[in-house]
Amino acid sequence: MVPITVFWQIAINNIFLCICCGLLSAQTPSSKLSGRVVDQTGARLSGAQVALTNPGREALTSKTDDLGNFEFSLAGYLAGSYQLRIEADGFIASTRTIRLQEIGGEMIEITLAVTGPVHTITVTEKAGYRTSATTTATKTATELLNIPQSISVINLEQMRDQGMMSMADVVRYIPGIGMAQGEGHRDAPILRGNASTADFFVNGVRDDVQYYRDLYNLERVEALKGPNAMMFGRGGGGGVLNRVTKEAGFTPFRELTLQGGSFGNKRVMADFDQPLNRIAAFRLNSMFEDSDSFRQYGNLRRYGVSPTLTLLPTQSTKVRLSYEFFHDGRVVDRGVPSYRGVPSTAERSVFFGNPDQSRAHADVHLGSAIVEQQLGGWNLRNQTLFGAYDKFYGNVLPGAVNGDQSLVSLSGYDNSTQRNNLFNQTDVVRNLKTGSMRHTLLIGAELGRQTTDNFRNTGYFNNATTLNVPFLNPTIFTPFQFRQSATDANNSVRNTVSAAYVQDQLELSRYVQIVTGLRVDRFDLNFLNHRNDGRLRRVDNMVSPRAGVVIKPVTSVSLYGNYSVSFLPSAGDQFASLTASSQTLKPEKFTNYEIGAKWDLARGLSLSSAVYLLDRTNTSAVDPNNPALIVQTGTQRSKGLELGFNGKLSKIWTIAGGYARQDAVLRSATTSGLAGARVPQVPEHTFSLWNHYRILPRLGAGLGLIHQADMFAAIDNSVRLPAFTRVDAAVFYSLTEKLRMQANLENLFDARYYASANGNNNISPGAKRAIRIGLNVRF
Repeated sequence: MVPITVFWQIAINNIFLCICCGLLSAQTPSSKLSGRVVDQTGARLSGAQVALTNPGREALTSKTDDLGNFEFSLAGYLAGSYQLRIEADGFIASTRTIRLQEIGGEMIEITLAVTGPVHTITVTEKAGYRTSATTTATKTATELLNIPQSISVINLEQMRDQGMMSMADVVRYIPGIGMAQGEGHRDAPILRGNASTADFFVNGVRDDVQYYRDLYNLERVEALKGPNAMMFGRGGGGGVLNRVTKEAGFTPFRELTLQGGSFGNKRVMADFDQPLNRIAAFRLNSMFEDSDSFRQYGNLRRYGVSPTLTLLPTQSTKVRLSYEFFHDGRVVDRGVPSYRGVPSTAERSVFFGNPDQSRAHADVHLGSAIVEQQLGGWNLRNQTLFGAYDKFYGNVLPGAVNGDQSLVSLSGYDNSTQRNNLFNQTDVVRNLKTGSMRHTLLIGAELGRQTTDNFRNTGYFNNATTLNVPFLNPTIFTPFQFRQSATDANNSVRNTVSAAYVQDQLELSRYVQIVTGLRVDRFDLNFLNHRNDGRLRRVDNMVSPRAGVVIKPVTSVSLYGNYSVSFLPSAGDQFASLTASSQTLKPEKFTNYEIGAKWDLARGLSLSSAVYLLDRTNTSAVDPNNPALIVQTGTQRSKGLELGFNGKLSKIWTIAGGYARQDAVLRSATTSGLAGARVPQVPEHTFSLWNHYRILPRLGAGLGLIHQADMFAAIDNSVRLPAFTRVDAAVFYSLTEKLRMQANLENLFDARYYASANGNNNISPGAKRAIRIGLNVRF
């Protein structure tokens, strides 16, 4: 149970920020009228007709842009009442009386309601892969072009075309991000050379337990690169991955997808969206999958259900309620061992270990409530997310191979984690004007509480922790006995976070914009070791600044520079252990310097580039004068170049992908490696390109290319994974307007490759050639 004091903290936080709204609501005279037009779900409406009329003046007319925004210059207009009328196809027109002397500098927002019966229309051109704006990077609706940061977005259209089912599928087409093996039971991204298992967010709120996430209820995945503490708090040193979920809308939509393919792949997804009346809409997403693998004994069984409800009690209030239950169960596969500095010659499908004792399951409950309210010139947004996680995994895994490659050692362990998360975020936003400068001001606070229980056992075979088996016959069914060793974890952790932040997006002129922000976090961790009843506590107060500048020589081009800082407390991203030594250590620090350019071409193609320097400091190292002591002299530097492209080359040709050059090394020794060592699983070069080409109105084809340079499996740099190139393909055919078939062919030329690892002797072979056929029905 979550203590009642936490709920009081959340209530006090909301009341405090609402008071701030009232105190800061002074009006500023303005010579411009700016606004935004949205539908009842909050989606922005582009192309809406806007007219400002007064009996004594000629009417001013305009259209909303791609972000639903409009603006009128009112220089020379006298104070008085004007009529603002908004019209858009499919919506009820809205007329509002505007008094110029009361406008101030804020941007007004007009919500249009859907009109009459909803008719089905046929869309002859695909929406494409480009996403033009996000609210995640700044907590305000901002064009990607105007955010001084490298951001990649994989939207629903691209995920569907490529048949993506996992986060590993998503990051293959994001420059600067890779996915490690994750011990065969979790997502484990490597973001600009920094490995993480916790830098995952859902709708901007932390979702940090180790498990494999699915994509069935997502609108898009956003990768925000570089330190992001200003928006997300602790961690996020190399970047974060944010999942944006689908929400209930006011246009009926029903979709069913059936999929089957190689290696026993079987999957079904359903998406039903239904307005209940003019102020309420309901949506239900669900998924079930039962699939085998090209690997022996490989199997996964997962299912999820996610209902959402949207309520519009007033024109200025929007409430979104959502829940998700997700289960993932699978065989934990740790891959194959190495031999003489490269992956061993074991057949790609051979399982090393005991599949009966290599199992994982995760049960995830996520409940969310979001309230958005207009209060005068301020927009208030409050979000609460509760998560309950039950995670277990056990594995018997390969170790080193002997000198003549006749024997391989096996060992085992299991681990369970139960965690409850409660987070509340409150943001208030106001558009202001001082002289000729425009401000988008954000004030926010976050409160959070996490409780975690960790328990681990070691596997024993006849009281030994390892068992040697023939290399040519490494699959066993003789059970290991699992019990606690002298060092296995048995602990409970409680941590709380209290944070406040402020940000100003300042438009100096049409050519120059500045983003500055500061966040202050208090992270309080209490650790109880059940083995000896030892109690430890660590409190960190962290200050995370961010500053960026955007230069816009023309509207469609931006040049930017960015500086940001993030921190990771000494208990690590999963705070699985705290010792008397680590209790004294300061948080690790991530400092990022970045310059880049973005260009939105008229047809719908976005190009981006970024050059960055990312330093990781305060990393633990062994004291050279006293090996029993730990000092914080370890440092790591990542530097690189990222190029991205996403959108349409023509009406019938859509592309997505990018290139990254990365150089990540230890500049001074750490407890993990020696100075000069290259950071593992960070290839120097990666390239990806996906093409979707519409051959005929009903027929399309896809072709993808993924290339990855060689890389080391572990920080000792003794085992190298070879470079590889993989080609994927797809065919799409629409039988009718509502019935579409597609076939995705992965690894077209059946290349033998090794995509990831977890150390030198847990190396995952890439999948063999596989085909998946899907049928999508809308009704």
